[in-house]
Amino acid sequence: MQNTSHVLMIRPVQFTFNAETAVNNSFQVAGHADDAQTNALNEFDAFVEKLRQQGIDVTVINDTPEPHTPDSIFPNNWISFHSNGTIILYPMYATNRRAERKQHILDAINNKFSITSRIDLTGFENKNLFLEGTGSMVLDRENKIAYACISPRTNKEVLETFCNEMHYTPCTFTATDDGGGEIYHTNVMMCMADQYVVICTGCIKDETECKHVVNTIQSSHKKMIDISTEQMNHFAGNMLQLQNDTGEKILVMSSQAFLSLSKEQVAILESYNRIVHSDLTSIETNGGGSARCMIAEIFLQPV
Repeated sequence: MQNTSHVLMIRPVQFTFNAETAVNNSFQVAGHADDAQTNALNEFDAFVEKLRQQGIDVTVINDTPEPHTPDSIFPNNWISFHSNGTIILYPMYATNRRAERKQHILDAINNKFSITSRIDLTGFENKNLFLEGTGSMVLDRENKIAYACISPRTNKEVLETFCNEMHYTPCTFTATDDGGGEIYHTNVMMCMADQYVVICTGCIKDETECKHVVNTIQSSHKKMIDISTEQMNHFAGNMLQLQNDTGEKILVMSSQAFLSLSKEQVAILESYNRIVHSDLTSIETNGGGSARCMIAEIFLQPV
């Protein structure tokens, strides 16, 4: 199953610009941190309310002031939840992000859902090798394909370990922005839905790699919707398809991402599912992540 109606979101308490992640996240913009926590909290709460109104079961867990974790609002980077009852913990690039793996979050999930096994990949941090969850990987869960653009935060060895453990096939490539910088997370340039894929193929400069990615998508019989690098820079790749409690498919994104889309692209996407968007400007500017980054999908069975 590609979609779920259960998600985890972490309510921030000290959200701000994170200098440790800005070294390889070109989406972050310094100098906009004034009132970042207040603005982010308002954006977060409004987004959660919109999701709940759509019939999405949102498990909201408050972050803690200590240790200070400025990017806790992006839990999908350090944990993932799978339909076979497995949870996976991931190795994180930034030292101050590793503290996001807080026991009270794991306890809350364990109280609500059935966890049968745990895979801990965090030991790779000792080797300076990283794989930041479903930020580093965009998962085609039905066809068991893990798409990943290799970067300082996405290491092939760790990816292959994930794939071996979870029986996925890796599809790796390199991706760069217009300035030649590496795309730090695959999920800012690619969104996997049940019947389509949104992707910025213009970021994949190597012709052979690009052809391989396109062929892999086509072989899974999904429609490919290409976005421009400009649209990617407005987080149009950072979408997530969910389903509500009646099984209806919903595509969630930020308002910035939605407004960057053409009428034709909106029409194509809406032919598959409704679109729900929310203003996440402060979170996107300071955190360098958007709607998809804020959501950790839960495929576990409720208790």
